Amino acid sequence: MDLMHTAHQPAGQGPFPTIVALHGWGASAHDLLGLAPYLYGGQALVLCPQGPMSLETGPGTTGYGWFPITGGAPPDAATFHASVERLSAFLDVLYERYPVDASKVILLGFSQGGVMAYSLALRDPKRYAALVALSSWLPDALVDQLGPCPDGESLPIFISHGTEDAIIPIHRAQESNARLLDLGYEPQYREYKMQHEIRPEALSDMVAFLETKAL
Repeated sequence: MDLMHTAHQPAGQGPFPTIVALHGWGASAHDLLGLAPYLYGGQALVLCPQGPMSLETGPGTTGYGWFPITGGAPPDAATFHASVERLSAFLDVLYERYPVDASKVILLGFSQGGVMAYSLALRDPKRYAALVALSSWLPDALVDQLGPCPDGESLPIFISHGTEDAIIPIHRAQESNARLLDLGYEPQYREYKMQHEIRPEALSDMVAFLETKAL
């Protein structure tokens, strides 16, 4: 598999509901693995690939990303496309290496990882059981490449964002929700009094959404 990743695999033969969790800028493949005990009671296969870009986050420490930070501008098209294709290839190989339930594959992304999740899930919504975007945004450039929601195939989508998020302002999540509605999707959109983070109340709502809509 082309991307380094961490994994939480339940005991047993499977196949298992599978959540692919995509970290944000400056984090790593270990960043979201701690969600595993809360997802489907710890009985989901959780895979956390690592972004291909490396960056120094402090003395002797390295973080990773999916595409360069652009200060609110659209992602660099070439770099973004390359990362999407590498992640798509990673997902293709999952079925050969892990006991994945192909009918229950969920894309979850935090911040920059949410942009990656949006890109993959919305270009092939029939492939995924759900999409989760945490403290993220749906870029205009990506919306312009998407078609409307396929008839009768409305992908379950959960969006959460902090009203006090100083990194990705709340209006970007609100705009993303509006764009998805325009495309014919029906996202479950939630705002919380939090910053650029995942608070317990947001996690609780996300878990309930997944257990109801996807798992």
